[in-house]
Amino acid sequence: MEAGALIIIFALLVLFAFLGLGAWATVKAVGAAKRGVDRTITQARRTVEDTALKAKSFGQVGVAGALAQLRLDLRTSMRATQQALYQGVQTDASLKESIGLFERLSAHGHELDDELKRLEQEPDRGRIGAMLPELKERTARITEAADSLRWAARDRARRFAEDDLSALSAQIEVESGALRDWSRESVDDLAAAAAAWDAQQPPAGPAGPAGRSGSAGRAPETPAALNPTPPKTAYPWQKAPRPETTT
Repeated sequence: MEAGALIIIFALLVLFAFLGLGAWATVKAVGAAKRGVDRTITQARRTVEDTALKAKSFGQVGVAGALAQLRLDLRTSMRATQQALYQGVQTDASLKESIGLFERLSAHGHELDDELKRLEQEPDRGRIGAMLPELKERTARITEAADSLRWAARDRARRFAEDDLSALSAQIEVESGALRDWSRESVDDLAAAAAAWDAQQPPAGPAGPAGRSGSAGRAPETPAALNPTPPKTAYPWQKAPRPETTT
């Protein structure tokens, strides 16, 4: 009875563990899907807003067109710098400090973008026109700082790539030279080994009587144990060979 209860308890624990694991996996999947949807919506909203700003900067004149152009310049510069830094930090950890500076700069950029967006709805165009020089100066300072960070990161990455390529080219040249020297030395070693082998081989004896006399010191070969040569059988009708006469 106690064994059956323990089996039931163990089965329930396993079931609850599987249920918990399934619930956790479901929550993770829903969260990932939600983040993907939010990211897609954000990108779509950003694309629509950028397209509207481009249309305003080209289609409208005066204060409205100037505000749209300032927002477009600011957003383009900040987005390009963000992409360059966050991609570069994956291979160059020293860009973390640059990302910290960019985050501080982004706060000023978001503040300016929000202000420009509010001014687009301002009906007093004369007052906005008077503020344009100061707005242009602020936009230029932020975009110049962002461009400086972006180009510095790109120059650093390009310099590292050039240094790595130079070092790799030098290593390849050294390895190529070593391979060529190894090939020539191997051929010489093979030729020397072949000559030494030939020198160690005993000279072949002549095929005549001298050759037979050279093998006199060796033990006579024993007949083969298997399939020995049968002796010749003498038949009664065969004549005995006559001895040759010397007359």
